[in-house]
Amino acid sequence: MSSNLARDPFPLRGKNVVITGVSRRAGIGFATACRLAAFGANVFCHHFSPHDAEQPWGADSIDAVMRGVRAHLTPGARGVDMHADLAAPEAPERVIEAAVAEFGQLDALVCNQALSGADGTLEKVSAAELDLHWRIDARASLLLAQAFAARHAQGRPASIVFLTSGQGLGPLPGEVACAAAKAALAGVTVTIADELADRGIRVNTVNPGPVDTEYLTEDMFNYVRPMFPFGRFGEPDDPARLIAWLVTEEASWITGQIINTEGGFARWRPRGTE
Repeated sequence: MSSNLARDPFPLRGKNVVITGVSRRAGIGFATACRLAAFGANVFCHHFSPHDAEQPWGADSIDAVMRGVRAHLTPGARGVDMHADLAAPEAPERVIEAAVAEFGQLDALVCNQALSGADGTLEKVSAAELDLHWRIDARASLLLAQAFAARHAQGRPASIVFLTSGQGLGPLPGEVACAAAKAALAGVTVTIADELADRGIRVNTVNPGPVDTEYLTEDMFNYVRPMFPFGRFGEPDDPARLIAWLVTEEASWITGQIINTEGGFARWRPRGTE
């Protein structure tokens, strides 16, 4: 045990981290990028705002997003961004290549990208929707990890964090394609963690739980409020704190895990609240 047990206020100082899906200030990706920056890291932020433009909440200003991330950088650290559609098979490698060109050696990868919509029940989901969720939610993360590992210095401590959706804890009604793709990531975590352990790379998967990224209506929240013992919905910084910690050396003994950060979400309504 180290004789100095005090926490380093900048545990990622000098580290280089890639995070995908940093496109909205209300999102988990933005909150995580800000946390990583505040911990001292150089952050390479991937985004694809055309996806958000198709959603009810609309696209955010990428300039404003990156100004927000850079506001948390420590002196001398850098924040760089890149637009890419991770549904394209070559895009994950291009993202990692660009990050290496900017920073040199990479120390961590956070695969936060996700597809919203284009989903349905088993009765209604289409082959195209299943394929699209697979490409973005699962395949892109695996290819990002592949490209990251291929450029990683043997034995240098590093970390990969995937994101899943809690589909193993309860149903995702009307989201068969998302549940299938995210379940694939959770299911392969321990295999990839074992494969990369000899290289010094830890691999974990985080289920952020229900998080309000500006899609939650008042009626929706009133319905699920009794399911949260703390009386509130998840906020983007809730999973961001866990993800950022997993990237640090404080989590050096954690690998091959699927970790839930749901605030005690019960997935049932207590009697008298129907």
